[in-house]
Amino acid sequence: MIHFRKAVEADAPRITAIYANARRFMAASGNPNQWIDGYPSEADVRADISADVLWTACRGDEILAVFALIEGPDPTYAIIQGAWLNDRPYAVVHRLASSGKVGGIGEICLRWCLDRFDTLRVDTHADNRVMQRTLIRMGFVYTGIIFCHNGTPRLAYQLDRR
Repeated sequence: MIHFRKAVEADAPRITAIYANARRFMAASGNPNQWIDGYPSEADVRADISADVLWTACRGDEILAVFALIEGPDPTYAIIQGAWLNDRPYAVVHRLASSGKVGGIGEICLRWCLDRFDTLRVDTHADNRVMQRTLIRMGFVYTGIIFCHNGTPRLAYQLDRR
């Protein structure tokens, strides 16, 4: 059975390893440019833990996936080439990664987030076909392009269950 809990400082090395594994998987599946230069780093992991936004999906004591769940507004979503579905309050899922041990864990994590927030926004790299397929299958709507803090474009999606 999968359960969710907030990440704690002791989880940082394991989460950093999951992100490294996710970078390798993304590169092997045609998405080598989404997370570059070691992002998300252990410092990013620790910052998310300190901000109390980092969650883990676990089976027993084993971390199967990790993600940041942040209540909006997200500054990088303020400008979009396109249009959000609406401007209702929302949460954002960032830095979702899997250990690779359980298929479909990304969707499980997103569904858990939707149990807590009626409106979610997510962005992903144009080359991240795996995430795009998951989002479309779940009913997320492509809304346009946003730009990360470093200026790189991302495909923006929103799901509103209201």
